[in-house]
Amino acid sequence: MKTTLEKTSVMILGSDHLNNPTFNRINIEYDDVLAPKRQVEIEALVKRLKPFRPTKIALTVDDQYNQETQEKYQGYLKGTYQLTRCEYNQIGFRLAKALELPRLYCVDYFPEYNPFLRLEDGFDLDLIDYPKFAHLHNQEHLLSSVSDEEFAPQCQSLIDIHRHLNDPKTIHSHHEAYLKIAKIGQGNQYPGANWVTHSWHARNLKIFVNLTRITESAEDRILLIIPAGHIYMVHHFLENSGDYIIEPVLKYLNAEQPS
Repeated sequence: MKTTLEKTSVMILGSDHLNNPTFNRINIEYDDVLAPKRQVEIEALVKRLKPFRPTKIALTVDDQYNQETQEKYQGYLKGTYQLTRCEYNQIGFRLAKALELPRLYCVDYFPEYNPFLRLEDGFDLDLIDYPKFAHLHNQEHLLSSVSDEEFAPQCQSLIDIHRHLNDPKTIHSHHEAYLKIAKIGQGNQYPGANWVTHSWHARNLKIFVNLTRITESAEDRILLIIPAGHIYMVHHFLENSGDYIIEPVLKYLNAEQPS
């Protein structure tokens, strides 16, 4: 069994899609994070995270976009790339530059987007189409019940929003939503459980595996920036692997504002 000195430190920052995509079950509409007020808040958030001193910053971006991500980051360092509204740019790129890190790491497994699953050839969509089944069989109450305000109260600063997203109560609430989805089905039909198992759990497990692949020594300090709904499962895999020390992000988010 590894001792504490032999384990790699990981800190998970649960965030949200600040560029307002529309492909998630819960889509929060943020105001413009490029506006001066929000830019000040992002700079303050990055300052809060900097004392963790990560040696590697991992993004939930599929590896197929690795070269593109590195080229954008190098362009940002040279002043030829303008940051987009995406949280990986706004938080990840800024923090990596502040720490003079040479690159970032793409650790997601999300090779192509499908509303329910990255489908394999010949996979029967009905086996995992839990929203359709819920609407056809009066099980809508099992669909995600996490409201926008529960997910990320919009009246708050970005630091407060990230405190909320990384609060244990919020993390557990998000996980409960997936357990409700798993209940959708009847008889020998399990579209909810199929989707949670085949898509959600499998993706989170692969994120964990990809984190292990970028772990080179106990000297590594890895910051993972990930959509908040993933925190529970990825934290579970990291903690129970026995190979990592999980650094609590709230310790940094709740600390006094660094100068």
